[in-house]
Amino acid sequence: MIDIAIKYQEQFKTMTPESVLQLIMESHPGKFVFSSSMGTEDQVITHMLTEITGKPPIFTLDTGRLFYETYDLIDKTNKRYGISIRVMFPDTKLVEEMVNSKGLNLFYHSIEARKQCCHVRKIEPLQRALKGRDIWITGLRREQSPTRKDLQLAQWDATNRIIKVNPLLEWTEEQVWNYINTHNVPYNTLHNKGYPSLGCQPCTRAIMPGEDIRAGRWWWEQPQSKECGLHLSEKKE
Repeated sequence: MIDIAIKYQEQFKTMTPESVLQLIMESHPGKFVFSSSMGTEDQVITHMLTEITGKPPIFTLDTGRLFYETYDLIDKTNKRYGISIRVMFPDTKLVEEMVNSKGLNLFYHSIEARKQCCHVRKIEPLQRALKGRDIWITGLRREQSPTRKDLQLAQWDATNRIIKVNPLLEWTEEQVWNYINTHNVPYNTLHNKGYPSLGCQPCTRAIMPGEDIRAGRWWWEQPQSKECGLHLSEKKE
């Protein structure tokens, strides 16, 4: 699988995102999955996937702390494309143990506590969703964050032992919005209210003009620590 990831790294450089998705679906039937956080990039990929196949395998993580607008977008997206996005929930027992020992808003106390919350609410459900798959499609873009500067169009995720494919990696924010407007793709209405990047409600705020697009995520932390653990750069094997 590592060899396939390396091959795709070069091959995808000359391909459009749509062509990348087409190749993945043809080469890995039943073995690929797309994880959507319901962000703008993810909505673009959802639109592309449904143009290629009617029922693409898509899942999203419901941490239990999302904005109402995000839940509303899940419903709108399902209705628009005639699909059913699989919703993955955290393990109830793990959430109860964490909250009862460290509090409902433990993420404000320390980076370690915040990462624990992300692990319980995001990473563990993600690992269940990826089980049995060879390809994990994401909507990551290089310019989103300093922690994503070393990502590749395709790469081996050593943590989850899966090939991660990032079709929109080199796209700019302008390209994303141009696509959304051109194709009338549904998006989260909070983007119109100063929220360029959305996650859990307690850990997301609107940003001021001129701020980095990720400034509203875990705003009390330094930029280099602003990842939940889903997409950290993995060590090469």
